Amino acid sequence: MSPEFDLIEKYFTRPVRNAVLGVGDDCALVQISPGCELAITTDTLVAGTHFFPDTCAEKLGHKALAVNLSDLAAMGALPRYATLALTLPAISEAWLAAFSRGFFALADEYQVELIGGDTTRGPLSITLTAFGEVDIGHAIRRDGAKEGDDIWISGSLGAAALALKHLQGDITLQPGIFERAVRRLEAPHPRVALGRAMVGVATSAVDISDGLVADLAHICRLSGLAAIVEWSTVPLADTLQTVSIKQQRVCALSGGDDYELCFTAPAINRDLLRDLSTASGLALTRIGQMKSGEPFVRVNDERGEALPLQCSGFDHFTTDS
Repeated sequence: MSPEFDLIEKYFTRPVRNAVLGVGDDCALVQISPGCELAITTDTLVAGTHFFPDTCAEKLGHKALAVNLSDLAAMGALPRYATLALTLPAISEAWLAAFSRGFFALADEYQVELIGGDTTRGPLSITLTAFGEVDIGHAIRRDGAKEGDDIWISGSLGAAALALKHLQGDITLQPGIFERAVRRLEAPHPRVALGRAMVGVATSAVDISDGLVADLAHICRLSGLAAIVEWSTVPLADTLQTVSIKQQRVCALSGGDDYELCFTAPAINRDLLRDLSTASGLALTRIGQMKSGEPFVRVNDERGEALPLQCSGFDHFTTDS
């Protein structure tokens, strides 16, 4: 057996629980539940672009899956399967052992089966495709927001971006602050349970991967509405209290890698969402409202004046993000 297939068998082959056929054949075979649609998402993480080359492999394995589960969460889908394509500069047994350990720890938490993929040699890159199920016609889509809907955020924003600024040398954080912030960057927690609970409650949703303003703008564009956000209500990570208000705004509004959910819901669902927040122990914060008008995101300061947004979010093909 070739080294490629040896490492696949050693680190990524497991008995299937739900799939018809998993790793090892030309294709995987899955049978989705009756009455369900299949939600599919793909993300690529490239060393030097999405993560530092010396990032802990175990945390990288976690994050590679987490960012895909976050996309499924935003659709209200139940995670089921994943495929993984790894481009490796060389075979490192220690790196693969740590990566697969982090990957499968999260996969087991959400009962996700790895059912196939590919390996090749080259600059370190990770591409993962995740598959989830959602009842027919019940997926939470970006184009479903309605005029007058509230805009909500789960958790808090800005910690991951703050940690990245420290790692890039733009700011210097105290060790304890950095350690708390970097956990959000390297080990995000996908809001799968929240996404499932929002089916039939939220009218639209998106996960915050590229920044609140940039990701909320997707809902605006596809729903044909404007979003008015009140800065004073945006839930900030407690680690942001150590930096200037300018840095707080940049991290919370434009910083990526939070992987919280931003969603819209009619005002009639406010009490239901507050009860859900209490029951789950996850903060859900109402930050604004969808309005008629040209699709765009406006963030108001405490005086009701629009904040200048110097950076709208992460973009792979611009230099100012």
